[in-house]
Amino acid sequence: MPEGSPLHVVLGAAGGIGGAVTRELAGRGYSVRAVTRDGSGDLPDGISRIAADLTTAAGAAAACSGSAVVYHCAQPPYGTRSWAESFPDLNASIIDATAGAGAKLVVADNLYMYGPLAGPIGETTSQEPSSAKGRIRKDLSETLLAAHTAGRLRVTIGRASDYFGPAGSHSIAGLLFSGVLAGKSVRWPADGDQPHSFAYLPDVARALVVLGERTEADGRAWVLPEAPPLTARELVALIERESGEPAKLAITSKFAMRLAGLFVSEAREIPDLWYQFEAPFIADARAFHATFDPFAVTPLDQAVRETVSWYRTALSSVE
Repeated sequence: MPEGSPLHVVLGAAGGIGGAVTRELAGRGYSVRAVTRDGSGDLPDGISRIAADLTTAAGAAAACSGSAVVYHCAQPPYGTRSWAESFPDLNASIIDATAGAGAKLVVADNLYMYGPLAGPIGETTSQEPSSAKGRIRKDLSETLLAAHTAGRLRVTIGRASDYFGPAGSHSIAGLLFSGVLAGKSVRWPADGDQPHSFAYLPDVARALVVLGERTEADGRAWVLPEAPPLTARELVALIERESGEPAKLAITSKFAMRLAGLFVSEAREIPDLWYQFEAPFIADARAFHATFDPFAVTPLDQAVRETVSWYRTALSSVE
């Protein structure tokens, strides 16, 4: 348990990872403040909710005040400024606010900064991003860890691959679930038969909370535990089995994905990350397990079953 105030603050609590972290913390009995842009979100009862503009010093300070641990699960909204232009400012305001509160900062990250490569992805894997998002993620991580090294605040980073799970509807893996349950053909980029690591949202949340609780997590980035890799075709087959709905997987070309990106925000950045889907893309969490075990990853059958159940409820509520 961290010293000082018991309050845990989740920034970006309306998102897939932020919501999962909020539910995990509430389930452990922590005092939780969920921060979103408008104070909304499908979140547990009994937690504090506030709306804050985290891009401003005042908004970030209000969100983080009185906290012991801050979970940075926020991203810039799509708007007049680009994601790449907005994220460094958002990151800076969160660093300042967390340092001002005397809190520890736990950052939810992905694997974008690891560019085209051969072999599994671990913490010592070379970071040579080929995409704009990957370069930004690499720069942000370096800024965060530099703030830790300088003694401004305690920082730890957790990195996960493409995720799925309850309330994870805006991820590329989440679209497979919503498509199958809606009776549509589902699409996957490049190659549906390459092994790929998929993260289950509740596992991501549990791992990030472990990083928040443990001092030995501080000052570095960790690749988070995930179930053994499987292909997109195998994941769709699991969804079909657990849902009882017939499923058909179609492979999308890079040109078609660029066209889709004109209308679907989730598809917009995929062409720049094409290497993740045309070759094996496997996360290696051996360092996490060596430091924080026991940590049991949810079996894939169970994870898919629970995700299908959530999608059924979500789809029925809008009918």
